[in-house]
Amino acid sequence: MNKAEKLIGELKGLNFSKMYNEDFLLTWEKSDDEIAATFKVADILRNLRENNISPRIFDSGLAVSLFRDNSTRTRFSFASAANMLGLEVQDLDEGKSQIAHGETVRETANMISFMADIIGIRDDMYIGKGNTYMREVSQAVREGNKDGVLEQRPTLVNLQCDIDHPTQSMSDMLHIINTYGGVENLKGKKIAMTWAYSPSYGKPLSVPQGVIGLMTRFGMDVVLAHPEGYEVMPEVEAVASKNAKATGGSFEKTNDMAKAFKDADIVYPKSWAPFAAMEKRTNLYGDGDFDGIKALEKDLLAQNANHKDWECTEKLMKSTVDGKALYMHCLPADITGVSCKEGEVEATVFDRYRVPLYKEASYKPYIIAAMIALSKVKDPVAYFENLLKNQPKRFLG
Repeated sequence: MNKAEKLIGELKGLNFSKMYNEDFLLTWEKSDDEIAATFKVADILRNLRENNISPRIFDSGLAVSLFRDNSTRTRFSFASAANMLGLEVQDLDEGKSQIAHGETVRETANMISFMADIIGIRDDMYIGKGNTYMREVSQAVREGNKDGVLEQRPTLVNLQCDIDHPTQSMSDMLHIINTYGGVENLKGKKIAMTWAYSPSYGKPLSVPQGVIGLMTRFGMDVVLAHPEGYEVMPEVEAVASKNAKATGGSFEKTNDMAKAFKDADIVYPKSWAPFAAMEKRTNLYGDGDFDGIKALEKDLLAQNANHKDWECTEKLMKSTVDGKALYMHCLPADITGVSCKEGEVEATVFDRYRVPLYKEASYKPYIIAAMIALSKVKDPVAYFENLLKNQPKRFLG
């Protein structure tokens, strides 16, 4: 158990007490120590499980999940994280609830929270809506707890919103940290977060925004590349620029995919919809203009088709450091000749990185579990030390 002991020792040196009984909504709202603590706890939890030690915090309780967009990996990661800590997951299906009959956010939040300790929400489809909704839910349960309606205040985990995808970017970052042998080895590493062609439209902005909002905190040289017209939220670009200045790294924007790949250590080619188009789509939905939505979709697909050359190819990969940059993707990727005729990445590139991609995805349950644990355990160091001392078995067979 030397690894877990070492990580717990490192956790002692961090100031993360403010995470107790608090939500996790945006990575840039957390301090450097709080981000570091999340990584440490995720690695501790993984090490405990690998050594058949149960990290259960709860004997009972609910983790409520609300997915307003389709999800596979994040949905299962949230369920795995909650179960690992001893919570039962209950999905809230809005179509089958009183929400469909006009129930207010405040009422819904309180009604689902009587024995809930965690609420996980994915609401990423509409600009200006998702993160705002999460904060409304959080405020409602705070008030419910204060008024004595709820015996505990459920804390909220952002499972993806219109602004950030913290569970994804944090698991991506932990993959990078462990690939390069520690945070201390990341300074000066170049990561290219680039747009890539997709035959579909409307992919959320929160993945590229989450990446530039987090990776710029580690002294890395972060490049955001996309065709003209595919800009992300300017306020997130401002966060990235501020982070880079503070850590001695850099944040650069370019409309040249080849330039972004040149001498990159890490590449992350991923499609997303233009910020302006996502704003327009949100307004059209708000007005109930479904003909306008169809017209917008047609225009965006045509716009995407003008940039089919934005593909992660073997030629581009050869221009990276030693021709072996770490290829990353949140999955599922649009693989040329496999999942679509033309897409984000050549099949040979994707196949070569399949195992590292699966490892990248495997960090997400532990990152989510770490976010939950840090919000619910007042003294995580003492708790983990006690687990190492008593070593309760997860599997008794």
